[in-house]
Amino acid sequence: MPETQLGQLSTMFVYGAMAAYVVALVAFAIDLSGVRDRGPGGRRRAVAIGMSTTWLAFALHLVGVGLRGLAAGRVPWANMYEFSILSTLVAVAVFLGLQRVRDLRILGTFVVGPVLLLLGVAVSVLYVRADGLQPALQSYWLIIHVSIATVAVGIFGVSAAISALQLAQERAELRRAAAVPAAVPAGAALSAGSAGGDVTTAVADTTPALPARPSVWGRVLESLPGSVDLERLAFRLNAVGFMMWTFTVIAGAIWAEHAWGRPWGWDPKEVWSFVIWVVYAAYLHARATRGWEGRRAAYLSLFGFACILANYFVVNLVFNGLHSYSGLG
Repeated sequence: MPETQLGQLSTMFVYGAMAAYVVALVAFAIDLSGVRDRGPGGRRRAVAIGMSTTWLAFALHLVGVGLRGLAAGRVPWANMYEFSILSTLVAVAVFLGLQRVRDLRILGTFVVGPVLLLLGVAVSVLYVRADGLQPALQSYWLIIHVSIATVAVGIFGVSAAISALQLAQERAELRRAAAVPAAVPAGAALSAGSAGGDVTTAVADTTPALPARPSVWGRVLESLPGSVDLERLAFRLNAVGFMMWTFTVIAGAIWAEHAWGRPWGWDPKEVWSFVIWVVYAAYLHARATRGWEGRRAAYLSLFGFACILANYFVVNLVFNGLHSYSGLG
């Protein structure tokens, strides 16, 4: 089959995956909207449909990435379009893999939604035809360096989503704790009267007032793991992502030495990659040795992923440097 046909077939599979992700997103959203009526432990037919459709979308997505590599005759991660479709594939794989550890299907909306958004940007803005490599990329280090970076970004993305939910869960937990009414002693009595007069005794009503029914979002948060569990999960994912990003920076320096005769040249891409490494290193250090658990750890996690997005979109599309080949065209 001609290369152009394989490239078109790859794009069709990516569009098919996007259609399946849309169905999954709708199913996950329906599941969230029904939490209020059924309660956290109710029957979840919609979420089962969402998971099944996510698996279908993942399979189509995987085939699309594979066909892209066959069409180009190389590994499918040499430009921003390919990096986008591969990193989103990794994010979905991480989400599906986490289900083997515990039931985190409630996170489906918060994972599939961003994946679908980035795929939309990829096919509408970042798309380039499947083609061979530019001379600077013709190295086995492309396979090593960029593949690990792609997996790291996918892991960091899922961790960032969990950190955002952790912050929302923590606020909800604080509100629920503050809303607990003070206990009224049973049999409390109120007495009123005057000297020599009748004494009237009224027993206080000890019936607790019915709490206000939680909102849909409140029910969703009640269905999620606690903020402590979410923070620990985000920490573990960030630790794995950080190890991969460390390898990415080191491999990039080795590749730069081979390609340009120097390991480091303060290219914008190199600088931002190092900034990302510093942010996540600070996160792990503060979390492990300074007791920065909870909210502060979540803020650092989100800031680190914001740096990744800046590195990916701003640096690649705005700044000119030796890594400009990773952008469009």
